[in-house]
Amino acid sequence: MKMPTVPLKGDVFVPSTFEVSPLVRVALWSLYLALTMPLPFLGRLNSVANPSDSQISMLWLGLGLVGGGVLLQMVLSERVRLDDLGIAVCYPWWVPVPLRRDWSLAWSDIEDFKARSTGQGGLVYYLVSKDRSGFLLPMRIVGFSRMLRLIQIKTGIDTRDVKPLAQPWMYATLLGVAGLLAIADLWVIWTVLAQAGQG
Repeated sequence: MKMPTVPLKGDVFVPSTFEVSPLVRVALWSLYLALTMPLPFLGRLNSVANPSDSQISMLWLGLGLVGGGVLLQMVLSERVRLDDLGIAVCYPWWVPVPLRRDWSLAWSDIEDFKARSTGQGGLVYYLVSKDRSGFLLPMRIVGFSRMLRLIQIKTGIDTRDVKPLAQPWMYATLLGVAGLLAIADLWVIWTVLAQAGQG
């Protein structure tokens, strides 16, 4: 069902770039670090018990932690660019092409907004082109409401009822959980170091 067009008076389109919200970045990085911080220390404890496997195990562990961090940074480097020609989702040059989810769409090709429910009970939104292809609109960016206003200026499609997938309090809660995990991590690290010192 096509959404009605709503002309906006007094608003001016300004080419803009939108990035992932700092709250989302901090929450996800905090959770990643809280989950992985004790692993090198636990690996060190294992190396004391099995010295023959220690170098290889620690090497793979280090590569895994670095690789996971790089992948997380790739996801968080997503950007949405709006200019006079259209809208585009893009990534920095260092993100490999096979891992990108980038796309671009001219304003004149946008015909509709479509909402689809997620497995968690929320909604995601797609920009639908004239050939009925769907383009997933990133929703965890800072300035999401402003981006919607700019899209409405260019397309005339009513975006007033479009809401972000996750409210800020959800990521604030995630940040709190990461903080609790970090406290547990410190206890694990202290215990491992104490046992290593006794050994």
